Amino acid sequence: MQLSPTLLAHLIELRRTIHRYPELSYKEERTSALIRHELEALHIPYRQLAITGIRAEIQGQHKGSKNRGGTVALRADMDALPISEKTGLIFASENPGVMHACGHDGHVAMLLGAAHLLHQGDFSGQIVLFFQPAEEAGNGAAQIVAEGGLDQVDMIFGGHIDTHFAPGHFTVDKGLICSYADPFIIRIHGRGGHAARPHEAIDSVVLAANLVMNMQTLVSRQINPSHAAVVTVGKLRAGTVLNAIAEEAVLEGTIRSAHPETRNCLIAALQRLIKGVEDMSNAEIELEFLDGMPAVINDDQAARIARNAAVDLVGKEQVGTQEAPSLGGEDFAFYQQHVPGCLVRFGAQVAGDQVGPAHSGRYDFDEKVLGYGAQWFALVARRALDRLAEHKV
Repeated sequence: MQLSPTLLAHLIELRRTIHRYPELSYKEERTSALIRHELEALHIPYRQLAITGIRAEIQGQHKGSKNRGGTVALRADMDALPISEKTGLIFASENPGVMHACGHDGHVAMLLGAAHLLHQGDFSGQIVLFFQPAEEAGNGAAQIVAEGGLDQVDMIFGGHIDTHFAPGHFTVDKGLICSYADPFIIRIHGRGGHAARPHEAIDSVVLAANLVMNMQTLVSRQINPSHAAVVTVGKLRAGTVLNAIAEEAVLEGTIRSAHPETRNCLIAALQRLIKGVEDMSNAEIELEFLDGMPAVINDDQAARIARNAAVDLVGKEQVGTQEAPSLGGEDFAFYQQHVPGCLVRFGAQVAGDQVGPAHSGRYDFDEKVLGYGAQWFALVARRALDRLAEHKV
């Protein structure tokens, strides 16, 4: 499906507008309003769900023996991150401390581009567009499912911008492609005291440091080296003054694993480690696992449809594999627990090293990816409807 230079320019402008005004999970009000404006201009009906989310529906107009009412969904996430932007772009964030540092601004623009390509309805069946909030919070997809957003959907597709690959390149894989993500909080309750009399206290800072260092051996010494996994502590809070021993410390982190047995092993190992430190120190240590994300496991048939659409769009030589599963979490997995689905990656590498990686203040991507993504979304939806029709005849 061809995308005109005029439409590509429009998608770039949409992306830059969204980027300039980023919004955190479940606060994507301005972004949602922009999406609704675009849908209304195309006369595409929609309804809101999951607070700021949108489910739009494009009904096919082709009537024939193969039109059995199949429904294919396309998903774009739309939330930003609590990160201060350092790109220096002319359309840099005007919301202090908030930035689109993971490409969700591009995802929204792509799906709106697909809406432009599909809105005439020259296909059989129905195409649903999900503009999803709160992917970074890890539960926006689950909320859409809980509110009935997936009702009557037969198959779902999504994609993520990836700056490890050049524009015009896709990766499409079947099976597990994104890891299990298990966030945790550890609360250490020691005994406060004077910095000069540590024997009268139970130092929560020392215990926190002990835990952080020993966690690094959980993967290196207890997990099969051929199984991808990582344990990361991203946040540590303790103490109020320099001359007092902190009574409490709080660690927040995440376990990422690409195999169910590895996940179970790491959770059990962390529990044992905490019990050992607790027994050694006489402190009280609590471990709480927050709601995590299941692994993204691409359905075989959906992956074939996704790959064939990408090959037809850019050629076989530009459609590859991500090889090993990513340790990044993705709440697209919640959709896949209910319907077959496939998540792909869109190459968007910027030449040189002037931009940073995802989730950094210097993140950016090549905007040519917007055209490729919009065309792929439109094409894969049509191909999936054709496939569904074949099975329903």
